[in-house]
Amino acid sequence: MKPAPRFSFGVIADIQHADAEDGHDFWGCRRRYYRHSLRQLRAAVEAWAAERPPPAFVLQLGDCIDGVNARSGAAEAEAALGRVLAALGRLRVPVHHAWGNHELYNFGRARLQQSGLRSRPPPSSGPPAAPPGDCHAYHFCPAPQFRFVLLDGYELSALGRDADSPRHRAALRLLREKNHNADLNSPAGLKEPQFVEFNGGFSQAQLDWFNDVLKYSDENQEKVVVLGHLHDGGYCLDSHGVHHLTLEGVIETPPESNAFGTIYVYDDRMKHSD
Repeated sequence: MKPAPRFSFGVIADIQHADAEDGHDFWGCRRRYYRHSLRQLRAAVEAWAAERPPPAFVLQLGDCIDGVNARSGAAEAEAALGRVLAALGRLRVPVHHAWGNHELYNFGRARLQQSGLRSRPPPSSGPPAAPPGDCHAYHFCPAPQFRFVLLDGYELSALGRDADSPRHRAALRLLREKNHNADLNSPAGLKEPQFVEFNGGFSQAQLDWFNDVLKYSDENQEKVVVLGHLHDGGYCLDSHGVHHLTLEGVIETPPESNAFGTIYVYDDRMKHSD
């Protein structure tokens, strides 16, 4: 008899919902299905709810609404977020939310801290649950010997902060040192193409906290999962033996397909099934 998984969890990324006609990505190359993405999310929720046993939790890996909402005003952004949260609210398991650039096109960090996207972990042993300040990062243990870490990849960013705030000014200063293009969203000619305005980074405080979490997990022989995504999806095993899995985004998934899945966790492996 094959061993049963220790637990499972749902994964979904880049829903980017908006009540808008289909459009295209920043470069005008890839079709984006703004309205249909909500149907994709609802289908994912129905599938997870029907699983037996159900997933222990769901990871929503960021960009749950699209920046096009902001062009129609704050009311439209709030309405789009409300539809996404209502769909996820049908689940009877915790949902952990990462923040991406599209959340920050629509809302400041202060608003996100007060929204349904401010997920928080259950109490667990180990280092402090989160870094200091308004950093949206934390760790949690869904089962013994397993620890999940959600990082705030936009803690240092020009997005989501008041224009006169010290962190906004510092982010812009760093961008202009690294990116001499008139359009700071353009990576053209850059030796370090990550230095564009729609990207973000980590403070030293968050990195120190992350190091403490990893050190604790290493000392206690825990397996650690760190969260992230990329629209294309992909897999890599690096030279240190660390597995990297990125997930296709819902927003660019044609209506006849889907882009969500369930990860089944065993003592010695994880298996992705969609």
